[in-house]
Amino acid sequence: MKVKSQAAERRLNAGRVETKPRSSILDPRSSALIPHPSLSGLSNSTLTRLAKLGVATRFDLVLHLPLRYDDETRLYPINQAPHGESVLVEGRVVECDVKYRPKRQLVCHIEDGSGVLTLRFLNFYMSQLKQLAAGTHLRVFGEIRHGFFGDEMVHPRYRVVRGDTPVAKALTPVYPTTAGLGQEALRRLIERALADCDLSDTLSETVRAPLKLPRFRDAVLFLHNPPPRVAQGELQERRHPAWRRIKFDELLAQQLSMRLHYKRRRAAGAPALKPRGELTRALLAKLPFQLTRAQHKALAQIRHDLAQPYPMQRLLQGDVGSGKTIVAALAALQCVENGSQVAVMAPTEILAEQHYHKFAAWLADLGVSVTWLTGSLRSREKRQALAGVAAGEAMIAVGTHALFQEEVEFHNLALAIIDEQHRFGVHQRLALRMKGARPNMGAQPHQMMMSATPIPRTLAMSYYADLDVSVIDELPPGRTPVATRLVAEARRGEVIQRIRDACIAGSQAYWVCPLIEESEALQLKTALQTYEGLQRTFPELKVGLVHGRLKSEEKARVMQAFQGGAIQLLVATTVIEVGVDVPNATLMVIEHAERMGLSQLHQLRGRVGRGAGKSTCILLYQNPLTAAARERLKIIFENHDGFEVARHDLRLRGPGELLGARQSGVPLLRFADLARDTDLLEAARATAATMLREHPAAVRAHVARWLGERHEYLKV
Repeated sequence: MKVKSQAAERRLNAGRVETKPRSSILDPRSSALIPHPSLSGLSNSTLTRLAKLGVATRFDLVLHLPLRYDDETRLYPINQAPHGESVLVEGRVVECDVKYRPKRQLVCHIEDGSGVLTLRFLNFYMSQLKQLAAGTHLRVFGEIRHGFFGDEMVHPRYRVVRGDTPVAKALTPVYPTTAGLGQEALRRLIERALADCDLSDTLSETVRAPLKLPRFRDAVLFLHNPPPRVAQGELQERRHPAWRRIKFDELLAQQLSMRLHYKRRRAAGAPALKPRGELTRALLAKLPFQLTRAQHKALAQIRHDLAQPYPMQRLLQGDVGSGKTIVAALAALQCVENGSQVAVMAPTEILAEQHYHKFAAWLADLGVSVTWLTGSLRSREKRQALAGVAAGEAMIAVGTHALFQEEVEFHNLALAIIDEQHRFGVHQRLALRMKGARPNMGAQPHQMMMSATPIPRTLAMSYYADLDVSVIDELPPGRTPVATRLVAEARRGEVIQRIRDACIAGSQAYWVCPLIEESEALQLKTALQTYEGLQRTFPELKVGLVHGRLKSEEKARVMQAFQGGAIQLLVATTVIEVGVDVPNATLMVIEHAERMGLSQLHQLRGRVGRGAGKSTCILLYQNPLTAAARERLKIIFENHDGFEVARHDLRLRGPGELLGARQSGVPLLRFADLARDTDLLEAARATAATMLREHPAAVRAHVARWLGERHEYLKV
């Protein structure tokens, strides 16, 4: 069976950050190695196929749990076998031949005295014709359905048997696998691993009993070979106690690993940046607005962390427009007041440039030099920027990936601020942090990450357990919620009139398109076509175009013209998803909204409603809608709170895209479901705290069992 599970793919992606074989784990506080049995004695081709499933050790096979189960414990007479479900029957081959109508296929008839069943194989080998010769006894498993010539099974699983061959005593596991690695071969490997590996418990009875969890050995043996009378619904939905034990262990390993990393970072040194207050007070005095209660609270937490002699590792999260950037600027000033440098890194040039202009406007007359550093700078400008950063003249460097390139040298980097941190890879974030590391002094820079994608509580508890989190959970006063309207493509004319009325009245508008080139498969309107069409539709308006493939200078010119009011209608791709702040823009049209994710729709909607005027976001959709698209549009229409939108996003898509986990180095959960297993997550957090305090040996064994050396690379 050629099945490749999402769980296997996730494990494979998580493992890509490894730099050493996963044979053992070295505990940071001990020199003792806890070995994992290796996959010795297997061919290279088998090892390659197992690697595709994320299996690198024998213990990985123990945790390679079934996708589902087949019930081959009951043998039905052919005439009594139920239709519509997979069943096991046995019979003697009475005829087998290759048929050519309606197309080439192998057709075999078996009978057992109660009836006749047709077996049909559309893909087959000629050797099967000999194997299925008349008189051969077969045991066949599959779903019976009504065919043109009677009952039949299409592509059943079968094997040649003698009359006294016993039926299975347990449900037959069906595992995630890949081409070239059959179920039987995988089952044999797993059976051998279950016999060879140490399945002793890492949890004491005092931990298991209150949670009603079985022993680890009992749980894995049960899941690989469940008895025939077990409730299959509990197994399939992973509600059985054996499944709960596996999910708890996985969540506990994640919690333990995160807390170990948290402790390790606390043990490292960092410059203690004491709050001086002079520059901070000067900036607050000149701002045309007051900080909200939530901003003051987040800032106090950050200022406290920066003053400590160990590295801050804090995530600042808040909804679109909640005011994270000014908090970041005030944090940067605390660093500057101590004579140290700050790096502010954003994933796109548009977002980075927005930060640069804001920081420069706020800090220029305070005597704080802010430098712009990006890969698109001309050679002379780039040399000047690099020289200023290296000499310490540039106190704050704002840019994109260019900030962590080899040629960039900071004089004394003490704080790295990373916006939309989930868009950067694990090694990219590490590279920026290393720009301020002083290995001979054991010191690292402080790090603050920002995210405008609010993180649901369960996700933060699970994947950000090693970070301190500050939340800005209120919008600045005067902001009015953006009205969301769902409009079918058939009413496009009404939308165009709405745009004309708004722009003539003095407002500005966005028109967002998902593609910039034609795709026949998706049949979407493109930004280029839309731009040309809207120019013809609105001859009285100035229409601009911005997309990711424009040169940086052209992109900057268009955005400046839009911000200055010279452009009234901006046609754009999702490159404007974050960072664009134009208070006069009060209307947004998102084309083919049904094809976008919840997080992206919420981020785009946040580009309007940034001023005092009433703003509207029109989601233009194409019928017919799929059930999933209809649900997404309903959620975004009904919810304006980013945390609530994120909660639904987590439920619909899982944690991967909210985390940027393919880039982050964080292994996604294979078994636990954050939406359904909140009770286990809470219990795992409490258990992790107790084990770290009272049972360090059990901690080492548990983390080694579940994560191997991936533990060393989870969160940098």
